[in-house]
Amino acid sequence: MHITDLIPKYDIAVPRYTSYPTAPHFTQAIDGPTYTAWLREIGEAPVSLYIHVPFCAQLCWFCGCHTTATSNPAPLEAYADTLLREIELLAAAAGRRLSVSHVHWGGGTPTAMPGPRIREIMAALRRHFAFTEGAEIAVEIDPRTVSAEILDTLAAVGCTRASLGVQDFDDKVQAAVNRHQSLAETRACADGLRARGINAINLDLIYGLPYQSVASVTQTVEQALSVAPERIAVFGYAHVPWMKKHQNLLPESEMADAAGRWAQRDAIERTLVARGFQTIGLDHYALPDDALAVAADTQTMRRNFQGYTTDAAPVLLGLGASSIGALPQGYVQNATPIPAYRAAVAEGRLPITRGVTLSAEDRLRRDVIEQLMCNLRVDLDDTAARHGVNSRDLRAASDALDDMAQDGIVGWDGRIVEVPPAARPFVRNVAAAFDTYYTKGAQRHARAV
Repeated sequence: MHITDLIPKYDIAVPRYTSYPTAPHFTQAIDGPTYTAWLREIGEAPVSLYIHVPFCAQLCWFCGCHTTATSNPAPLEAYADTLLREIELLAAAAGRRLSVSHVHWGGGTPTAMPGPRIREIMAALRRHFAFTEGAEIAVEIDPRTVSAEILDTLAAVGCTRASLGVQDFDDKVQAAVNRHQSLAETRACADGLRARGINAINLDLIYGLPYQSVASVTQTVEQALSVAPERIAVFGYAHVPWMKKHQNLLPESEMADAAGRWAQRDAIERTLVARGFQTIGLDHYALPDDALAVAADTQTMRRNFQGYTTDAAPVLLGLGASSIGALPQGYVQNATPIPAYRAAVAEGRLPITRGVTLSAEDRLRRDVIEQLMCNLRVDLDDTAARHGVNSRDLRAASDALDDMAQDGIVGWDGRIVEVPPAARPFVRNVAAAFDTYYTKGAQRHARAV
């Protein structure tokens, strides 16, 4: 049986596993006081910071992010004021000047923020937190709207890595998704970053959009490679119009079916591998000497809400509306509506509205799932032993694993679970076998293929 013959069976809605438990299982039982207590228990290891900027100049109709389109600078100015106040609240709640090894600006479009406010926010972070030497400062960029002044700002605040949104270069696809972006704009942005000493460049691509074909996505990859990125993330478009109403604007009849999506993904991968890129986890690719490829080779790569990362910090603290934090005790999430987020901060409260406390079993299963997502392999006995338990409960997944083994989705010998390279797109299905919260058929997740 060819791996593609299994698409009808395994193309089901499954989580992306950027956390465990996943965000749909967060509850309102976690609040600001809980978060404060957790912050006071943080150890001496450096932490990571995530800053969410939920604004874009224009809404892309495929977007699944928490963001709002605006051309008015006033909301961004007001949001910057709130971020500055939240930084103060977070630092005070921690009770000491925490060390920071990684900062990630995400969105939305972080570079929609006025340059002086980016500088002000970064200065506040450095004032309230102790940045380690060589700390990575990464930012997501929309090449269509970034200015020379913003590029100067990014260099001035110590940005070390930039992720450029591309998605697709085909004119017909761009028109369908309401995102017009030329190769020249993208290349000019990358050149501008490198001219300012920001040499680590990532690109984001998407397959499964309306009017895409194997030929068109292959051409997009060839064009993207002319920008000379070190890493490329290739995401399958997540069509969730029940969650993101604007996705109803896309012509669903022009989207490829599961087999067509598989073919697009496969064509992209074959093109990248032929050009020297290494496959990383589920959907990333990197040149062999890139830090992410090295981390994958040494099995030190991690997975968090930003995807695959070299960031080994045990704590991720989120700032901004809808941002999620991950701590040893559990997960926390800020209020998603901007008015609710601003109101909480204005009242001097950490704007946490939901989250989840991790049990010992959650930590064990999170470890198993992260190893699968990062390494495509996990030793159940060794992992359970590190958590001080017997692997007996993990073996409850054996029926599903036996079935997958018969299909060739996994290698399974009763102890080690391993996903063969050809079945990499199904790794989320394998991870779901260990997810005690997961309900097969639930429509709150994107489909596997």
